[in-house]
Amino acid sequence: MTWTSLPKLELHLHLEGAAPPALIRDLAREKHIDLSGIFTETGAYAFRDFPHFLKVYEAATSVLTTPRDYGRLTAAVLENCAEHGAIYVESFLSPDFCGGGDLHAWRDYLAEIEDASREAEKTHGIIHRGIVTCIRHFGPDAAKPAALCAAETAGPFIRGFGMGGNETLGHPRDFTWAFDCAREAGLHLTCHAGEWGGAQGIRDTLHHLAPARIGHGVAAHADPALIAQLAETAIHLETCPGSNIALGLFPSFAAHPLAKLRQAGVNVSISTDDPPFFHTTLTREYEETARAFDWDEEDFAAINRMALAAAFCDDDTAARVKERLEAR
Repeated sequence: MTWTSLPKLELHLHLEGAAPPALIRDLAREKHIDLSGIFTETGAYAFRDFPHFLKVYEAATSVLTTPRDYGRLTAAVLENCAEHGAIYVESFLSPDFCGGGDLHAWRDYLAEIEDASREAEKTHGIIHRGIVTCIRHFGPDAAKPAALCAAETAGPFIRGFGMGGNETLGHPRDFTWAFDCAREAGLHLTCHAGEWGGAQGIRDTLHHLAPARIGHGVAAHADPALIAQLAETAIHLETCPGSNIALGLFPSFAAHPLAKLRQAGVNVSISTDDPPFFHTTLTREYEETARAFDWDEEDFAAINRMALAAAFCDDDTAARVKERLEAR
């Protein structure tokens, strides 16, 4: 079995951030929008650092303006995920990008995303579920309509609520209304923290927002007390090694704290975050992690069991995914 064919779960994937550059260029051409400045000479996304990455990200997503665009995006992303062995994916979806936070517009976008997801499951066997996210650097007021969109469309497909964006702006306490709204609607919660905001950012997020999962969370590696807390409370970390390395948090896969966190009893999984931006795939994440930590198929089976235990899907879906994992 190759690392590509090994069945995998992915819990931390930004739908727009997974947009193939070719799709974004096609949409820009169709809409007569000049996005040449966000690509390298070879056609990949180009950025200098994390703040510039956010600007490039928002420029790329600016051509995704209609529900049909999001249907095309979903189809392309899920096909790519399936090619790299993903059998279950949770992606972050933002009403800010899908209708500007308007509930009626959000429903139209969501219908296209769900239609494309059902077709991808029929065609590629991949199961897709959505996590609505607010954008941290858009501020707490913008988070409220995003949370309302999540609450009003919670169900078999929309399973969770979270927050992405620039972690260095705002404080978790500012977003308690949005997270409480989603919690009351029965949605599972996750939140980006501990990528740029340090260990205290993780503590503040856990204290004020009480998510079951943390996106990234790698800043915990230098804080033994926080590691112990994460292990004791079974908070799951959606780690994205290639993303962290591409943005300069760690110099290499061997230096990434994934293995240290796992050895300490922290629940972890492996995801790609915004794969074409960071020149990675799920296959590459597994290849490089195996090489760095001398992990084998059983190590990754354990990682995927942790991912399934932390997944936001319903019990029937989890049972189907488990069956496919055990049939490997």
